[in-house]
Amino acid sequence: MKQQKFIAILLFLLLSFYGFAQQVQYPYATEIHNFKVLDSINPSTKHAILFIGSSSFTKWTDVQDYFPNYTIINRGFGGSCLTDLIRYVNDIVYPYHPKQVVIYCGENDFAYSDTITSAIVNSRFVQLFELIRNRMPDVKITYISIKPSPSRWQLKDKFIASNKFIRTFLKKQPNTSFVDVWEKMLDKKGQPLPDIFLEDQLHMKPAGYAIWQKAIKPQLIH
Repeated sequence: MKQQKFIAILLFLLLSFYGFAQQVQYPYATEIHNFKVLDSINPSTKHAILFIGSSSFTKWTDVQDYFPNYTIINRGFGGSCLTDLIRYVNDIVYPYHPKQVVIYCGENDFAYSDTITSAIVNSRFVQLFELIRNRMPDVKITYISIKPSPSRWQLKDKFIASNKFIRTFLKKQPNTSFVDVWEKMLDKKGQPLPDIFLEDQLHMKPAGYAIWQKAIKPQLIH
């Protein structure tokens, strides 16, 4: 009996590993798997505020400390595009039953291909928005504008165009908000503030996140 139980457990583990290995072909499958493992060890609180997006969230490891009076779940995974959030919406949004979804994504979409236009990114955002809203009609959806990263300054016109579109789109939707961090991260000459980015001129120092905290907090719901 013990041997049969051992074989059954071993078979289950092998099948689980095989199933996961089959998924690794998709981008960021490992990161999504790790989220599931984390949730199995320490289940997340339902009806919390869910942060999803790219590395600006991934690297915000102490985001809960910035918003001590709110319950934050951070499911950002570095390098992701809006297409990745769409692909994994069943894994990184729906299971958490959040009361609010805060999104930072779109910057990488432009950076990874010169052929990506603002119209393409706008369409991707609308698709993600509708996937969330259709499944969760009461959830508040908040979008943080694409930031003015110095290393991607050559893309600023595309960033500005998509920020403008998404702001206008959200104004027409109920229970949404748009957080403009673009203007807050520029100096008086309209250039990115020099002291808020790391050496890669892409990711932020705590001073950058402090700007985000001040801009985001008024849009969070209790």
